[in-house]
Amino acid sequence: MTLDFSPAIAGWADIAHGALVTVEVTGAALVLSCLLGLLIGIGRLAPQRRFVYGLCTAYLTFFRGTPLLVQLFLLFFGLPQFNILLPAFLCGMLGLGLYSAAYVSEIVRGAIQSIDRGQMEAARSVGMSSGQAMRAIILPQAIVRMIPPLGNEFIALVKNSALVSLLTINDLMHEGQKIISVSYRSLEVYLVIALVYLALTQATHYGLQRVERRLRAGGMVQ
Repeated sequence: MTLDFSPAIAGWADIAHGALVTVEVTGAALVLSCLLGLLIGIGRLAPQRRFVYGLCTAYLTFFRGTPLLVQLFLLFFGLPQFNILLPAFLCGMLGLGLYSAAYVSEIVRGAIQSIDRGQMEAARSVGMSSGQAMRAIILPQAIVRMIPPLGNEFIALVKNSALVSLLTINDLMHEGQKIISVSYRSLEVYLVIALVYLALTQATHYGLQRVERRLRAGGMVQ
């Protein structure tokens, strides 16, 4: 058996375009997951507010307890039954973002709880409200502690983005499958796709390492 990478080389422009779409959908989902995960994580820290706590817990239970693929299909194939037609890209971004937010929220909650409670008490003793103390004292320290676990979640998000190809989004996986459909060189094309995904995940890992090193150099990490 001989390997023939010529179809992948000939279709490199399509693969590069697919990689760009993968970066776009993953980046948009990343922003959504961070913002929503932060809100849910904070909401899970207030069990005395039963409605908010219950809503956040229900969200967490559903999105962590069901497959991402099913969630994507609910958005793409289920919503049209209610005359809600969303573009494929938006469905992919929402599906990835909502799913990842459930995991980000637990990272946020764990990081905040790892901060010494005495810091909140000290902030309150000098007249700061709970919200002010959270924004000015607790969150800046917690965000730094979130970086390593968030790095793992972001890398998982890049890899999970391959599923959006099933929504007809022209991402990296979808473009590779189109090349395979005319060349029948599955092994070679999938090897190239795997290398591109590896490059994307390594770039994400390297970027987060640089952020963490800068924070350490600035004295923000103890």
